[in-house]
Amino acid sequence: MSVRRDVTAVLQPGFVGTDVPPWVRSAHAEGLASVCLYGDNVGPAGGVAEVCAALRRDLPGVLVAADEEGGDVTRLHYPGGSTSVGNAVLGRLDDPALTRRAAAGIGAELAALGIGLDLAPVVDVNSSPRNPVIGVRSFGDDPVAVGRHTAAWVEGLQGTGIAACAKHFPGHGDTVADSHHDLPRVDASPEVLRERELVPFRAAVAAGVACVMTSHIVVPALDADHPATFSPTVLCVLRDELGFDGVVVSDALDMAGASAGTGIPEAAVRALAAGVDLLCLGSATGPELFDAVRDAVTTAVADGRLPAARLAEAATRVRALADRWATPAPPASPPELPPVEAVAPALTLSTDARAFAADSAPLAVVQVASGSNLAVGAVAWGPAALGAAVAEDEVPAGARVAVVGRSVDAEHPARTVADRLRARGHRVVLVECGWPRAAVDVVTWGASPVLARALLTTLGAPAPRVPTGSP
Repeated sequence: MSVRRDVTAVLQPGFVGTDVPPWVRSAHAEGLASVCLYGDNVGPAGGVAEVCAALRRDLPGVLVAADEEGGDVTRLHYPGGSTSVGNAVLGRLDDPALTRRAAAGIGAELAALGIGLDLAPVVDVNSSPRNPVIGVRSFGDDPVAVGRHTAAWVEGLQGTGIAACAKHFPGHGDTVADSHHDLPRVDASPEVLRERELVPFRAAVAAGVACVMTSHIVVPALDADHPATFSPTVLCVLRDELGFDGVVVSDALDMAGASAGTGIPEAAVRALAAGVDLLCLGSATGPELFDAVRDAVTTAVADGRLPAARLAEAATRVRALADRWATPAPPASPPELPPVEAVAPALTLSTDARAFAADSAPLAVVQVASGSNLAVGAVAWGPAALGAAVAEDEVPAGARVAVVGRSVDAEHPARTVADRLRARGHRVVLVECGWPRAAVDVVTWGASPVLARALLTTLGAPAPRVPTGSP
């Protein structure tokens, strides 16, 4: 194999739109093995079916990847909202068989579209309640429980013929910064790392996970000078201590934690040199950036900064991954989603909220605008995704009111809205649709429409049907 063909094989670009651009078709002819789908690829009616059909037609044998975590992070149901409950709820229900079934349901959807690599599950232990980017994407804050559900999720997904990717190594759960915008740190001792962060990754490796994704975070106990994606020391822990022999995938190199100081082409060289095999370039790569990355890696090999053997090793792993997983076969009978009554026990209700739920007065829901991180994007969430929310000034007299928000800390505007409605004589509960940061009345542990339906049912209101979306 030529160096240029090996370089092309280890790059995983994204692109904009539902048509396959000419530069992607050209790259495929030159050895491109994988592409990744994002919200930028959603069709006019929502979902990614249109672009998946184009990829199967134009790029035979290419491994298509997507971040289909379920819950808050979805590509198949973007922007309408996922029909899966998400990891935090699965962790709280603590039924590995249900977790396995939920992952198999996602796998069946992916297989029907020809998506062979799911950049999931998130296996970070969410030990920081104020984590701005993990939160309900995690199975929880107990390492052993997270490991248990990690193994079940990997087994459920890969049992449908879809490769899983455990992320974000060596663990992004104890951070208060978002690596899309900053360079987070995990300041834990080596002992804590092995007893907390690494436990779910051990479980993933034992379950036979196909890929592991690196994180753009600094873990001083392992390497004080380099983020994990660029650290041979950190990746040696994954290979030598955990025994992982699959494909190491970088988190997107367009994130600030990866390339803010160097640019993406240099970040690509450094990641490969550290031991990463497949480079996720980001959502809107474009021909200029793609060529710049290829040129930078090719030059690094020619200059001796990147050993040709390291590049060849990475390309061999990526090609083997594509050969095994690129053309999944949809299962004959996809698993059914869990009913609302199976999900509702995961919700957390205060004593006042339980009394509120038993009240026979009409229920109104006011959903307060709340930001999301770039991993989630502009996905419909909460009761508004079901058409079940009203504006504050539309709340009828005598109604009890659920005020809904995400990341409801002490300064969140949902608290002000709740106070105004109480001043008007309404009985009010405050609902958190994320990981709780401060005192609230109800926590749904996720914002997907299926959890909104469980919320409405729990509060004693007829719940609209959860939209099936358009994958």
